[in-house]
Amino acid sequence: MMEAGKDKDSAAGWDLLRLDYQPMQEADLFEVLALEQRVYPHPWTHGNFVDSLKSGYPAWVLRDVDGTLLGYFLLMLVVDEAHLLNVAVEGAIQGQGLGRFLLNQSCACARQLGMESMLLEVRPSNVRALDIYQRYGFEQIGRRKGYYPASNSQREDAIVMRYTL
Repeated sequence: MMEAGKDKDSAAGWDLLRLDYQPMQEADLFEVLALEQRVYPHPWTHGNFVDSLKSGYPAWVLRDVDGTLLGYFLLMLVVDEAHLLNVAVEGAIQGQGLGRFLLNQSCACARQLGMESMLLEVRPSNVRALDIYQRYGFEQIGRRKGYYPASNSQREDAIVMRYTL
């Protein structure tokens, strides 16, 4: 399923043909949760990941040649739309194109499963992710008030974006 040759520039400095891209398994969750906790101020719980896998949501991990977890994504499919529930890249290697690579892969996965569009939410404060999604072609279609937990028992809105596959 890896479309490594499709977008060679999407992960500058990475030999995409040597990366291991596989469906997420329950055995991956210890590492996935550790990465999640490193990169998000309000991370998913172990239960969130277990429930997603048990529900059959498409979920994939990306590892380097040594088996080190680099990133992952999870989708939820609803009728003809994929919802990108979670995507993350290890903090130390962010900005090197692996986020875009995972976005390419999530879109390819959704297309292959017959989806026509992809929906996601992103924090307005997550400027890096917002920029990636906008450059990719996602368009803002709405806003969810108080969607995300934030510091000091506050809430942060979510920008809702859609991309036509």
